[in-house]
Amino acid sequence: MTAQPTTPDADATAPAAPRHRSPLLDRHGAVAGSGPDAGVAWHYGDPTAEQRALTRGGGVVDQSHLGVVRVAGPDRLSWLHSITSQQLTDLAPRTSTETLVLSPQGHVEHAADVVDDGEATWLITESAPELAAWLDRMRFMLRVEVADVTDDWAAIGEPVDAEGAPGEPVTWRDPWPRTLPGGTRYGLPDDQHPGADRAWRLVLVPRAGLVDAVRAREASGWPLVGTWASEAVRVEAWRPRSGRELDHRTIPHELDWLRTAVHLHKGCYRGQETIARVHNMGRPPRRLVLLHLDGSGHLLPEAGAVVRDLGDLLTTGEPGRELGRVTTVARHHELGPVALAVVKRSAPVDADVVVECDGGVITAGQEIVVPGDGVSVDRPAAHGPLTRGLGGHPML
Repeated sequence: MTAQPTTPDADATAPAAPRHRSPLLDRHGAVAGSGPDAGVAWHYGDPTAEQRALTRGGGVVDQSHLGVVRVAGPDRLSWLHSITSQQLTDLAPRTSTETLVLSPQGHVEHAADVVDDGEATWLITESAPELAAWLDRMRFMLRVEVADVTDDWAAIGEPVDAEGAPGEPVTWRDPWPRTLPGGTRYGLPDDQHPGADRAWRLVLVPRAGLVDAVRAREASGWPLVGTWASEAVRVEAWRPRSGRELDHRTIPHELDWLRTAVHLHKGCYRGQETIARVHNMGRPPRRLVLLHLDGSGHLLPEAGAVVRDLGDLLTTGEPGRELGRVTTVARHHELGPVALAVVKRSAPVDADVVVECDGGVITAGQEIVVPGDGVSVDRPAAHGPLTRGLGGHPML
């Protein structure tokens, strides 16, 4: 077997210290994660075996670095509905969805996994302090209570495709890549999507009982798995993540996030004008792509690495213009080294690219996530002449 690195790739900027350090990092063989996964284990000594266990449907992943916000009060669902991107007024207990907080210009500021237990709405997020503070400022006179409860609750990940049942802990089932009611897609149909077979849910447990909850799953035969494995499976499924794929310019269309996180036919909310305008008449300026990285050498890019066209690489050794940047790098046990990247929509969809690494560049082939035409499958028919390039729906 090819030798694996013992430490994760460093991020371009030094991350802040994690809010919590998981006690599971004290396990023998545990290697700490970095960047947005700091505070939990990257792997426990055998990342390839861990990933195989996870893809076979048996494994438990420490996700206790994620934040948890609890919103209580009788107005909670209608209030969250009015200020975020998802239809939430009629959200039934133990039904999972996700929502986005957008800027007035439609850029994604926060993303949250959403489930209601009948008494409170739980938001699992990578920006709990900031999201809780923003929600608290938006309460006005409504009967809602917002609390950042990350210090009390921790998440564990499971490859299970099921909602939480009555009497079970609060559980969020990942809806990706199912196109939810009111959503739309830019990429492949749900049943053809590479994420269609990915089962994933997050179970909330008391933080003081995290180790016991993991041990109970290990007793049933599930190994403890690091984020190396869960991230590789996420990348394979083209699943966007706020801690990786977002920057200050991101709009949901660029990541095919209208599938699960946006309802196109609900009432007004902040950023809705951009959502509707790009969907109905425009095109997202960038697009998400999966890169199959050349693994024949020793180079591997880091998150934030520049993606360029080939340019004169073959003749002069000089790559061409900048197309975008890598957002997530993963080592998949079957696909090899892969990455998610956000590139200009105008970047040729059928061309190989090069990715900058410390020590040189490597070539990569594209797998299209968001098509280059920037047209969703249900764009309304034009009432007049179309803007050049908007004449068809090739994904229908």
